[in-house]
Amino acid sequence: MLDILVYEERQQTAAGEAGPCLEYLLQHKILETLCTLGKAEYPPGMRQQVFQFFSKVLAQVQHPLLHYLNVHRPVQKLLRLGGTVPGSQTEKEEVQFTTVLCSKIQQDPALLTYILEGKKIVSRKKSSKEPITLPREAASIQDKDHPHSKSPDMSPCKAQALTAQLPAETEEPDGGVGESNLITSLIGLCKSKKGRVALKAQENLLLLVSVASQAAATYLVHSSPCCPAIVEHLCQLYQSMPTFLDPADIAALEGISWRLPSAPSDEASFPGKEALAAFLGWFDYCDHLITEAHVVVADALAKAVAEKLFMEILQPHLLHVSEQSVLTSTALLTAMLRQLRSPALLREAVAFLLGADPQPAAPEDGPRSLCAHLIGHCDHLSDEISITTLRLFEELLQKPHEQVLRSLVLCNLEGRHYVARGSPEPESYEDTLDLEEDPYFTDGFLNASFQPSAKPPPAPATNSDGKTAVTEIVNRVLSLSFLCLVPEEAKTSAFLEETGYDTYVHDAYGLFQECSSRVAPWGWPLGPTPLDPHEPERPFFEGHFLRMLFDRMSRILEQVVNRTGPWLQGYKPYSLNLQVTSVLSRLALFPHPLIHEYLLDPYINLAPGCRSLFSVLVRVIGDLMQRIQRVPQFPGKLLLVRKQLMGQVPGEQLDHQTLLQGVVVLEEFCKELAAIAFVKFPPHSPHLHLSPPQEGHV
Repeated sequence: MLDILVYEERQQTAAGEAGPCLEYLLQHKILETLCTLGKAEYPPGMRQQVFQFFSKVLAQVQHPLLHYLNVHRPVQKLLRLGGTVPGSQTEKEEVQFTTVLCSKIQQDPALLTYILEGKKIVSRKKSSKEPITLPREAASIQDKDHPHSKSPDMSPCKAQALTAQLPAETEEPDGGVGESNLITSLIGLCKSKKGRVALKAQENLLLLVSVASQAAATYLVHSSPCCPAIVEHLCQLYQSMPTFLDPADIAALEGISWRLPSAPSDEASFPGKEALAAFLGWFDYCDHLITEAHVVVADALAKAVAEKLFMEILQPHLLHVSEQSVLTSTALLTAMLRQLRSPALLREAVAFLLGADPQPAAPEDGPRSLCAHLIGHCDHLSDEISITTLRLFEELLQKPHEQVLRSLVLCNLEGRHYVARGSPEPESYEDTLDLEEDPYFTDGFLNASFQPSAKPPPAPATNSDGKTAVTEIVNRVLSLSFLCLVPEEAKTSAFLEETGYDTYVHDAYGLFQECSSRVAPWGWPLGPTPLDPHEPERPFFEGHFLRMLFDRMSRILEQVVNRTGPWLQGYKPYSLNLQVTSVLSRLALFPHPLIHEYLLDPYINLAPGCRSLFSVLVRVIGDLMQRIQRVPQFPGKLLLVRKQLMGQVPGEQLDHQTLLQGVVVLEEFCKELAAIAFVKFPPHSPHLHLSPPQEGHV
């Protein structure tokens, strides 16, 4: 039959004309007969043959067929047979059938409403005043008079087509969701255990949601179960995972893609590995759908993910009293943020985590929002929860959404109330430096401090006003402010290779370029707003996020591990200190003038009762100088601990090990801040003028 239909169409002289064989096929409902035989599996194997025949007819016959009721109805019946039984023997044929339908919809988006309506269009046509088919007697008379007529007025099939074609516009009187067999079939095939079948079904669904027609996209959102079905499967996969997963195991599955959702075979096995890989793979697929879909579908799907997964499932787990629940949900949320690429879903995730309308916080404010609770988790009794939540915020800071930094930091720094009023402001950073009166910077020290640095980053281009030399001096002095904080008796990096300052400068330069490119579209000012000398001083609060980081930093020499289970024995105060300094380094990289000033300017004139990152470090160094006197053989023990941390000597428990590890982290953190200050300052540096990233990609 297929060969005859294709041959007949090739012989047609008039385009768009249906030949007598095609008319016979439609008039005598042969497709419905085949669909009935396929449903009954009579003879055995008939369903597979029917799927193949429908796919080939729709693909190879160029005459538009899906508008005809005698094609539409069996197509709907056939769709109801597919994707409903997991592990069906006809999955390969079913997915090929849906591929043909999706390609037809892509060619003609108006077909989307016809195919998605399912039974409802048929039931409405039966109740309409227009006849669906011609009376049998009239059809037989016309058939006898003109058995092979090609005239639109005389052909029985064409007369039937005129009365049986689906209407161009359909309405949903009740506003409800109609039956959508194509989507439910595709979702069912996406769950197939056969990797190729599931991948092809996902590609077909992606093709369906990316239709360019506004009307088709609107219908897909409001009158089909597309978004609810996709998100429901995502929530089912989340709930199928074990209640507890080790954060290290979750991090080990980084890089799961919807095209390769299975867990890498070379990774160590752990309970729930396959369920975790399936969830992360489907989340990545949802993120890809939102990226590629029509904007109407993308916004609706992103809101559905936020409502069903974030709000209804994740939030109760994040606020749970069980430490296992908090730890697992936080680690999973971090993994999802790491995979997230679509702007629409990022917008929903940021609103979920930080709130829609951030306001400056007050010190007495309690943890009323989810963000406040998460910040509290960063200073949790369990160091494991603290480390995992700090990683969540570090991942969030790397996302290109301005509200992240504004909610966590900038809304509290605006107004510069941390600067003392009443004293005249310098016109530039150069004016703040008086090296002759600064005890840190003697001539001998300035010459010796840069010996470890063999190769600085590329020098900025010379400005027309000739200030390049001054700029580099400023950069070096600001860097030395941090390099000089750690006393010589507490430094050990000079005794080992691969820990030089030049490595930090090289890394900071690349990270700063990347960060500046990411924030370029946000239009940040080049310098801080000048202060009004007549404005009275107001109380300043750095915000809960910076307060938590500063408090953690002030305890870097005495962090205490609070283990809560045997699976957490690998964590140490060293890991917590590293994570705190990592988040602070991420913050310091942002090229905003207020962050420049508050985190990296050691010469800022702080208002009474205020603290900055530099002042916190100065207090830590003062505490260190007192502690050093109470530790016998401090330099030798410190060097041994550094070698242990680098894996050069076997680890062994030492007295004051927490203090010694904290000193190593402190030295490296000061070098990292010095490198960041070197590549960043001043705020109007040429390094800031970088090209923005491509739109639509996170």
